[in-house]
Amino acid sequence: MSVPVLTFFNNKGGVGKTSLVYHLSWMFSNLGNTVVAVDLDAQANLTAAYLDEDQLEQLWENKKDPTTIYRAIEPLTKVGDILEPHVEKVGQGLYLVPGDVSLATFEDILSQSWPDSMSDSNLHRPFRILTAFWQVAQMAAKKISANLILVDVGPNLGAINRSALLASDFVAIPLGADLFSLQGLKNLGPTLRSWRDLWKKRLENWKPAEFPIPLGYMKPLGYIVQQHSVRLSRPVKAYDKWVNRIPATYHEAVMQDSTTAATPSQDEECLATMKHYRSLIPMGQEVRKPIFELTPADGAIGSHAQAVQEAEKDFRVLAENLTKRMHFR
Repeated sequence: MSVPVLTFFNNKGGVGKTSLVYHLSWMFSNLGNTVVAVDLDAQANLTAAYLDEDQLEQLWENKKDPTTIYRAIEPLTKVGDILEPHVEKVGQGLYLVPGDVSLATFEDILSQSWPDSMSDSNLHRPFRILTAFWQVAQMAAKKISANLILVDVGPNLGAINRSALLASDFVAIPLGADLFSLQGLKNLGPTLRSWRDLWKKRLENWKPAEFPIPLGYMKPLGYIVQQHSVRLSRPVKAYDKWVNRIPATYHEAVMQDSTTAATPSQDEECLATMKHYRSLIPMGQEVRKPIFELTPADGAIGSHAQAVQEAEKDFRVLAENLTKRMHFR
């Protein structure tokens, strides 16, 4: 039985997606899960959030061992097969398959393998390439007996993200309260449906499969409104215009239905509305901690201490909501 994969995806950047994955990975582990985070963004920002530069250099300069996601799949670019990945422990119950800037070079081979997976000839290699991310993630999860895989991807609709989404059981969509997020959302819904349908055709074209492969459910769990300014616990007026357009746009583009919800707070598809916690983010980055674990020794005193408590509550509620929707426990 495979370990469930939850991917956070939006083809519009700058919505705080990587920070969200980082903090939720800690919260899920705090709630008693064993989590493996997989960094499939070629910019490797999630990896940089967990590890310092010395650790990163050691992993990236190691050319012999599969120390990163790319090193584990690199043999596929030649004549070899997937290697068991290195899994970096970053906390109690929390592990990482490190990202790699070299991952961008895998884009072309994924693009070439997509049409090849519908041919009448030997399909073993195209499917091995297209499912490489899922294979590595499952190997990593098995290695440390994880019960949840979290995936961070870049903000685009390219071949790398397509394979990442094919490997996903569930998708959560972080959104900013702005025009660009709404436009990105309009592209995202149809793209997910297209990838799901095209992958189904490929699965039907290769029966029986010679090795386990993902089914590409990509079930949307809902959206998370991110990076808004808060005053008296409500979005400031400048954001209301965009915030209140999110429910209708999400339902039309992703769910293919309509809603009467006038605001995200009234919409059952809204997983959470998250504050930015601007003053805490630099503190957390400095000590490489999630913001809800900052202490007075880290500088979280006075109003910052209260914000730490609020952040802990917000991320706990979001993690519990995601857990409930995934039904993975």
